[in-house]
Amino acid sequence: MADREYERGCLVDKVDETTSNVSRDFCCYKLNVFDWLGDIDDPLAQNKYIEVRFKNTRKEIFLNASDLQLKIGDIVAVEASPGHDIGIVSAIGNLANQHVNRQKFAKDQSFKKIYRKARAHDIQKWKDAISLEIPTMLRTRELADSLGLEMKIGDVEFQGDKTKAIFYYIAEDRVDFRELIKKMAEEFKIRIEMKQIGARQEAGKIGGIGPCGRELCCTTWIYDFVSVSTNSARLQELSLNPQKLAGQCSKLKCCLNYELEVYLDARKNFPDDDINLKLAEGEAIHIKNDVFKNLMYYEIKINDIPVIRALDVDKVKEIIGLNKKGIFPEKVFDENSKVSPKISLSFKEELNSDSLTRFDTPQKPKQKNRRNKNRRTKYRKPNEKKN
Repeated sequence: MADREYERGCLVDKVDETTSNVSRDFCCYKLNVFDWLGDIDDPLAQNKYIEVRFKNTRKEIFLNASDLQLKIGDIVAVEASPGHDIGIVSAIGNLANQHVNRQKFAKDQSFKKIYRKARAHDIQKWKDAISLEIPTMLRTRELADSLGLEMKIGDVEFQGDKTKAIFYYIAEDRVDFRELIKKMAEEFKIRIEMKQIGARQEAGKIGGIGPCGRELCCTTWIYDFVSVSTNSARLQELSLNPQKLAGQCSKLKCCLNYELEVYLDARKNFPDDDINLKLAEGEAIHIKNDVFKNLMYYEIKINDIPVIRALDVDKVKEIIGLNKKGIFPEKVFDENSKVSPKISLSFKEELNSDSLTRFDTPQKPKQKNRRNKNRRTKYRKPNEKKN
């Protein structure tokens, strides 16, 4: 049996059809969950709610109405609309209950039920449905191109009983795909559900490696996408370079929000950036902050020469307080011995700062052979003989 027949976003190590179990050893499926409560032997742990994963990043909570004895990795048949679907148990017990509380379901919401552990014929039909997904996706793209629809079919997920399929598509504008659905229903003979996803959801389904060298966060653990704005980068004093701030989905990186709260908490001690310092030498304009060193950089012109100096936050507050009283302190920058001179880069150096060869060892130019340069050459007369 091939290793990836039961993939569903996971590189499965072992599959046992007799017990309907997928081995979780070395499992790397998307949105993997570490059972940090697994070592706790709790006899009162609830088995009412079970988390079941399907293809790629789709997971749902199901009700264990029959009180089945399930464990992580079991292949189960669950309720679907219509028919039934096949999935793999990804969380049980208190961990699944934590996921229910985290997703904040409505109190009157009714969960779908788990019917049974998958039988041999259920697994075989499930395998046949998985084998149809890629050919169906390619054929659907051809139908969409023939109708001139501005949409991209990113993925197809068949239901376990082969009666329904979910088509994930990406489109910038509103798409009228009613004619496409008619042709798809005539050709595939199944129920069709069209689900629009964004660029970030597509990146999570496809997967990849980020600039940090690890798997994409949207593939491994992010289940809910939060909006990211350039203000997050601005508050962290990051360079507003779209090539560095954008991820593989061409959107702003989700990791821009990870340390934002730390920066916001640290910046509470900083005065307003719009306040300029009035000194005896002139007016100092704010340039940037160093949150971790608790420093603020200001620029002032001394003898018509722009100079940048770093001041401590407490010192800046003191100067602002003196300015409110009409006092302009003198020699503030001269007293600060820990100054950082302004480094100016030429236009050429700024372009080469991101070059791929910037870490290579520069090769020295080859020197010409000058061995015979200073050697005296003796000339002999034509009739002179050598002794």
